[in-house]
Amino acid sequence: NASLLESELFGHVKGAFTGAYRHHMGRFEAAHGGDLFLDEMGEMPLASQAKLLRVLETKHFERVGDHTPIRTDVRIITATNRDLSEQVSQGIFRKDLYFRISVLPIHLPPLRERKEDIPLLVDAFIKQLAEKTGKKISALSPDVMAVFMEHPWPGNVRELKSALEYAFVIAESGLIERHH
Repeated sequence: NASLLESELFGHVKGAFTGAYRHHMGRFEAAHGGDLFLDEMGEMPLASQAKLLRVLETKHFERVGDHTPIRTDVRIITATNRDLSEQVSQGIFRKDLYFRISVLPIHLPPLRERKEDIPLLVDAFIKQLAEKTGKKISALSPDVMAVFMEHPWPGNVRELKSALEYAFVIAESGLIERHH
């Protein structure tokens, strides 16, 4: 929903739309002087793309329902799993915005193409989950690690993390085994 996205990015004033019972600070305002990460850029509606481009070019935005410009100094970091250049050629992503956000593109291959990262990611996620849950789970058993290394991970790192979160619900301590 473009209106919800714009309210989230730029904020809104009380009464700007049904349900706007109070002033809401947007992400651009909150990130002033810092960085703003925008995930799933390929999903952004064209109307919102135009507004985002205007903010990037002018360094000003307006809250939804207001006409007072607010200055912003924010570095934008974007991510997508879509081919934005293809979306530009299809007319569903603005060419000018594409060039504006493609200053320093970094291609991160899918997890299935960088399996050497799996043990490092597993270790990091297990440490995070152990701290979060208080469980004394230390690692995957060797046979589970072998399964993880062979799995194609169509959901990439999110799927890997989700699998470990599930195992943490089932396992109590020690190693994560196959039945977890």
